[in-house]
Amino acid sequence: MTDQLYQDNFSHMTPAWSRIFNFVADRAEGAYIYTDDGKKLLDFTSGIGVTNTGHCHPKVVEAIREQAGLFLHAQANIVVHKPMLQLIEELRKIVPPSIDSFYFANSGAEALENAVKIARAATGRQNIIVFNGSFHGRTAQTMALTTSKIGYRTGFGPLPAGIYVSPFPYAFHMNMTEEQASAYALEQLEYLLASQTAPKDTAAILIESVMGEGGYIVPPTSFMKGLREICDKHGIMLIFDEVQSGFGRTGKWFALEHFGVVPDIITAAKGIASGMPLSAVFSRTDIMKKLDVGSIGGTYGGNAVACAAGVATIRAMRDEKMLENATDKGIQLMTGLRKLQEEYPQIGDVRGKGLMVGTEFIIDGSQAKAKPLVKEIVHKAEEMGMLLLSCGTYDNTLRWIPPLNVSSQQIHDGLNIFSEALKKSA
Repeated sequence: MTDQLYQDNFSHMTPAWSRIFNFVADRAEGAYIYTDDGKKLLDFTSGIGVTNTGHCHPKVVEAIREQAGLFLHAQANIVVHKPMLQLIEELRKIVPPSIDSFYFANSGAEALENAVKIARAATGRQNIIVFNGSFHGRTAQTMALTTSKIGYRTGFGPLPAGIYVSPFPYAFHMNMTEEQASAYALEQLEYLLASQTAPKDTAAILIESVMGEGGYIVPPTSFMKGLREICDKHGIMLIFDEVQSGFGRTGKWFALEHFGVVPDIITAAKGIASGMPLSAVFSRTDIMKKLDVGSIGGTYGGNAVACAAGVATIRAMRDEKMLENATDKGIQLMTGLRKLQEEYPQIGDVRGKGLMVGTEFIIDGSQAKAKPLVKEIVHKAEEMGMLLLSCGTYDNTLRWIPPLNVSSQQIHDGLNIFSEALKKSA
């Protein structure tokens, strides 16, 4: 039946939708995906950082089933529903104390769209500063905010104006220490404010707390603190994109906690509801009050079933100490990867926080030359039973995104498969 289903319908999936693997998934549980032909795959992609509690966590599934029996949809402009109120209650326990106002949408891109709207309305300014390598979405506005790959933008112009790009402190690529990269990037940001977008015209500086699609790069603490100082000096909103780095991925509820910096606006999605479509913008009430009533909204934002899944996700993470596990298993993973780095000079850098880890490959000093090797490793690993993804402008970085409740044995198995894939590919 599945073979016939595949033969009849696969060719009708849009060819514009990129696809890494072609197996048909039958079911998933915990850290594993099971294909329709009986293969068991260790999933270290987590749906690109979505299933942080693992596939089909029992408490999340139970919450979805229970809520589905009560009502599926209650439009937020019309009905105040319990799951949204419960989700706000849980979020208030984990966000910085100054963050006290919550807006819900469906996707990360939609959250970023609204964050930009909020910043512009709150400041009365129009321009937004982003950073080289950023990824913020695929809608028209968020394409304009995205600089990680030309493939996300090519053929779709003209894109919305008012976006300015500044260097990200990518120390490995710059061949600098972290502090040198931080100082350079802050200097260039000041130059941008003096040469291209005046502070009085700049509504917000937008940055991923840990760069995701651009290469899994952790910015130096001094850089993040410098951003806060610049924003405070000029009355600019500071927006942290926590779509991929939030909800325990780095061993903290939000990656911003590693830097001791609190932004004015936070965007979240992916891991917020373990796979249900839900995103959010968190800010302060004094900022949100500057918007006209009804100026942001949407039909499905804050869907009741998705909110119920969000509540169950946060509770499961807390009750099962998944953040602590992410920190512990992240150390195990990075230790293993650095041992392999000693053996394989093609591994130029191993970096990350918690279970958001990047392994960057470089050949003859070139990132671009390493792309074929990384692609081969991804497919060799799949053949041996593990799913990995690449990232970075040249797709020369492997990103490790296991579920936050991954076991020591599963990390061990993953490292063994990776080692074998390296041997067969290098």
